[in-house]
Amino acid sequence: MRRQVILDTGPLVAFLNGKDRYHDWAVEQWGQIQAPFLTCEAVVSEACFLLGRMSQGPLSVLELLRRQVLDLSFCLKDQVPAVAALLQKYDGIPMSLADACLVRMAELFEGSSILTLDAHFNVYRKNKRQVIPLLLPPTVA
Repeated sequence: MRRQVILDTGPLVAFLNGKDRYHDWAVEQWGQIQAPFLTCEAVVSEACFLLGRMSQGPLSVLELLRRQVLDLSFCLKDQVPAVAALLQKYDGIPMSLADACLVRMAELFEGSSILTLDAHFNVYRKNKRQVIPLLLPPTVA
């Protein structure tokens, strides 16, 4: 069975930006994971914003969508109550909309892992108490 990986903003940006400190790690991870990566529109939006100063940065994110390297099957409209509950639960951290969507995706896509650079995912739980399997660089864990 193919391992499903949910992609966060950090590794997406690091993969596309050769100057990012996690670029080599991200490239290594992408080489070990069979596409498509599951993600959400909030991650795509964040990545386009963060890559906005890089020539062709936002377009490179859209190109990954066009090539179906990124899978946007998650529909926030259908998950508003669950995502809102997560945002409320983790209000003190704080949790971004993208993070809440990814935690919800981890609940929906059983057996998935989240590829991230965000140590907050060590605190977040899916289905209230379950640890979320993470793919993190050793320096973040």
